[in-house]
Amino acid sequence: MSAVSELFRRPCPVCAREESLPFLRKGGLRLVQCAGCQMVYAAEVPRALADGSFYDEAGGEYLAADKLESDYAEVRFRREVRIFRKFCRRGRVLDVGCSSGGFLHRLKQRFGDDYEIWGTDVSRGPLAHAERMGARVVRGDFLTQPFPEPFDAVTFWAVLEHVSRPGEFLRRAAAILKPGGWCLVLTPNLRSLAVRLLGAKYRYIFMEHVNYFTPATLRALAAPEFAVAATFSTHFNPLVIWRDFRDGAREVPRAERSRLLKQTTACKQNPWLLPARLALGALERGLGGLGLADNVVVALRKEAAPSP
Repeated sequence: MSAVSELFRRPCPVCAREESLPFLRKGGLRLVQCAGCQMVYAAEVPRALADGSFYDEAGGEYLAADKLESDYAEVRFRREVRIFRKFCRRGRVLDVGCSSGGFLHRLKQRFGDDYEIWGTDVSRGPLAHAERMGARVVRGDFLTQPFPEPFDAVTFWAVLEHVSRPGEFLRRAAAILKPGGWCLVLTPNLRSLAVRLLGAKYRYIFMEHVNYFTPATLRALAAPEFAVAATFSTHFNPLVIWRDFRDGAREVPRAERSRLLKQTTACKQNPWLLPARLALGALERGLGGLGLADNVVVALRKEAAPSP
């Protein structure tokens, strides 16, 4: 990947401390653990990942047939929509890093006029697709874009693990939310059963992910800007565990990840697999209750300004 040719060094993205200890190596990726807050992160980040140019250049991969078919399948984003509806029942919604717009499309399709949907991304090709599918879009860097009207909710579905300054993304979200508005964040869970079993073999430990959150470090990141209303973990894919255990510690190409997503989506839609899905759902809930499911989610509330 050409993005690794130029690197810059950064402190801990949660507490800004410089001191850290080696944590894990996988190919060219070197993760460290903050000596203060215990956050795990890549201290050296490829410049093209940090400025978003990598994702703009790779945008065509997000428009591959397998990826689009999966992202727009009826079962895709079902959990995210269910989570979102618990906290925001209507209003203006901005999905940051919306890619091709699958979440926004599903939200609008299911709940019609309850929401005014907006998306933003640095990857122009997928964002154009989201616009064609009905989302209002804002192109470019989320941190510098003007948003004249505030939002009722801002979402980051699998985004903060990619950005070199996640705290600034949350500060920007707080700035554009109405008082009492919601920010929903989902990232891979470093405490998950998958990570515990696989370590460096896990496919979601790879160069594009520069931050590795636990529930504690994600709450710490959010605390300066938001009240943390809920923390939980969700999703579990045993097929990923099996394949990564079998294949070893290699970086899985995006096309291969898209094919697996398509296979998983097909399994969710197959009526003959209902008993297996029910059993898997029970297992996922059990792991979620222990904080060991694949992703960690926080629901964040922007508190109203105190009365004068």
